[in-house]
Amino acid sequence: MKIVVVGGTGMIGSKLVDALAGRSLEIEIASPSRGVDTVTGEGLAEALSGAQMVVDVSNSPTFDQDAALAFFEASGRNLLAAEEAAGVQHHVVLSAVGTDRLPDCGYFRAKMMQEVIVRSANVPYTVVRSTPFFEYINGIVEAAAEGDSLRISPALIQPIAGDDVALALRDVVLGRAQNRELEIAGPDRFRLDEIAREILAANEDPRPIVVDPKALYFGAVLHNDTLVPGDHQRIAAPTRFEDWLRRYVAQSLAPAN
Repeated sequence: MKIVVVGGTGMIGSKLVDALAGRSLEIEIASPSRGVDTVTGEGLAEALSGAQMVVDVSNSPTFDQDAALAFFEASGRNLLAAEEAAGVQHHVVLSAVGTDRLPDCGYFRAKMMQEVIVRSANVPYTVVRSTPFFEYINGIVEAAAEGDSLRISPALIQPIAGDDVALALRDVVLGRAQNRELEIAGPDRFRLDEIAREILAANEDPRPIVVDPKALYFGAVLHNDTLVPGDHQRIAAPTRFEDWLRRYVAQSLAPAN
């Protein structure tokens, strides 16, 4: 079976490619660096030739709402049209938990557009919505910076390790198309300000946190449950944040080779 991984050179994509290794599969990595551009359509027909499955883990190069919307709309339409022409039997797309609950966030609106395109196409699909990755918590914290402090919402978050995302995607890829949304999340829930404190402590960052229910999360105010799983079927992940954080600290302290 031939599987095309769109965005296969990124963090999640490369982990997924590794997770699929050692099986009787033909894995095609599709990315601009490999001559495949889903936004322009360049190289798509060649990459999808003979493919039975496509996994889209690509991402907009920016969180700017206009740029993200342009990326996901162009990429989604080109990709699904090429898949229909190639006879692809299963399209798997990585999306975000909260996509349907945070319309004030331009990036989430762009992700919803991507999902709509997938559901409207004539290709069997599975949408996998993930909570924020452990690896992106630093970026979430830095986005909340206001001068010498951080203004952060106390909303709930249930983050997940990137490795667990890749393993969940692998299992979806090796299964049948669901034609619905699945959600994946880590095992523990935190307040966003609580997990921010842990990251700051790990980085020996002394900046104070101002807890504010109206603090913006990439341009939108969070409800308490925006970033945690909802009513969709859930895939549990085993890695706990405290274990990941210990490894993160150990790696940061390791001497450079």
